[in-house]
Amino acid sequence: MSQTLDRPPPAPSPSADERFAQKSVGARLLGRPEIGALVGAVVIFLLFFIVAPPFRDASSLATVLYQSSLYGIPAVGVALLMIGGEFDLSTGVAVTTSALVSSITAYQLSVNVWVGILVSLIVALGIGALNGYLLVKTGLPSFLVTLATFFMLTGLNLAVTKIVSGGVATQDISNIDGFDTAAAIFASDFTVGGVRIRITLLYWLLFVAIATVVLLRTRIGNWIYAAGGSSPSARAVGVPVNKVKIGLFMAVAFTVWFTGMHVLFAFNTVQSGQGVGNEFLYIIAAVVGGCLLTGGYGSAIGAAIGAFIFGMTEQGIVLAGWEADWFKFFLGAMLLFACLLNAYVRRRAETTK
Repeated sequence: MSQTLDRPPPAPSPSADERFAQKSVGARLLGRPEIGALVGAVVIFLLFFIVAPPFRDASSLATVLYQSSLYGIPAVGVALLMIGGEFDLSTGVAVTTSALVSSITAYQLSVNVWVGILVSLIVALGIGALNGYLLVKTGLPSFLVTLATFFMLTGLNLAVTKIVSGGVATQDISNIDGFDTAAAIFASDFTVGGVRIRITLLYWLLFVAIATVVLLRTRIGNWIYAAGGSSPSARAVGVPVNKVKIGLFMAVAFTVWFTGMHVLFAFNTVQSGQGVGNEFLYIIAAVVGGCLLTGGYGSAIGAAIGAFIFGMTEQGIVLAGWEADWFKFFLGAMLLFACLLNAYVRRRAETTK
């Protein structure tokens, strides 16, 4: 008898385990939080490229990027906070508070501008830490905690400025020691191909890159997603939820402080009533970029695209010769559309193989 008859029959091939099934490229793309914002950005860019000829100029694009960076830098911190399950309504006026503290300290005390910058950074981080501390210790929703901070800062900005300067704006600080070096760092520009580029664009890209690395490549990023997804479950596996949330509020405070420094050194003076309402722009930019109000989902890149959409729209409406009030309508429409699109994208990502 041949040896082939003595061999045991081949073992059946193991069935594929559905737990290790690979998703298709389309499913992975739909699973990215920023994909909806990217599609929207392309559509809006093409719209203004067609209807507004000045929009096609390189100088106009530079202006769009500059305006986007002013929204985008705070939106980075706001996006991280929203992924962590919270949000901050005081960011718009906190930008002004940071600029006011720095300006008033330097001018009224006749000290180097960098002393004012350091004092304002300490104050900004203190406000962020206080917001986070009140949140974790009282159990109040972040909506109520930061709404209270919003009103207090709004009143302080106006009242203190009037007491100190006798008006609603601070004095010009351009002649104080240290101004030139501070302006070079926070509010300088450079030329590329004859087009003026503001330095805030580079800082914006840097902050987005750092936030993305933190979210996707570090333990802290895992903690942020876990804390936003379910705080009780995160605590059960050892995530320091309270420290994460306080740290996120301080990260937001840093980004708004940085934006405040640019505002101060770009214009040499600060209007104490400005900034009210900008907090909604930062939050909407993050939501348009894929961040969920319920937390646990989103990306810094998505928030950057959301800010770019706002920059394009704000400048595009002007360049197209449309009524500027349409921008407010656009904000509401984009918020509603983004919420609906994000919900659709998540459902598709969960069901598509």
